Amino acid sequence: MRPMWTSVSAALYPTVLIAEDSRDTRIMLKRAFELKGYSVIEAADGNEALEVLNEHRPSLVVIDLNMPVVDGLETIKEIRKLEAPGEHIPIVAITAFDVYGMKEAALEIGCNSYLSKPLDMDELDRALRRLGFIL
Repeated sequence: MRPMWTSVSAALYPTVLIAEDSRDTRIMLKRAFELKGYSVIEAADGNEALEVLNEHRPSLVVIDLNMPVVDGLETIKEIRKLEAPGEHIPIVAITAFDVYGMKEAALEIGCNSYLSKPLDMDELDRALRRLGFIL
C-alpha cells in the first residue's frame, strides 16, 4: 500500500474533499477541518465531487450518502473506478438516513468509515485516527 501522502507539502497541508448537499453541514465540516490545518474543497453533490476528482486528488473524502444528482453510494463507486492502480483515497461516509443495511452497503462498495448524523466531531476524529490521519 502506498503512503497516504506523496509529498512534503501534501503531508503538511492535506486536502479533504467534502461532498455534502447541506450548506450548513459543509460549512461546519469545512471550519472543523481548516482548524486542523486541512485545505478543503467543497462539492454540493456527487457529480461536482467527481468533477473535482478529475482535477485534484484529495488526501481524504468525506461524503454524504444522500445527495441530489448523483448520490453518495454511486459517487463512491465512481471514485474507486477513477483511482489509479495502488491508489486508495480514504472515504468517510456520512448520512442522516441511517437505515438497516446502509452501513454495510457503504463499506462493501469501498468507503473506509461510516458515521451517522448528527455528526459527533469526536467520533469523526476517532474515525480519522483509525485511517491514519494525525489530528
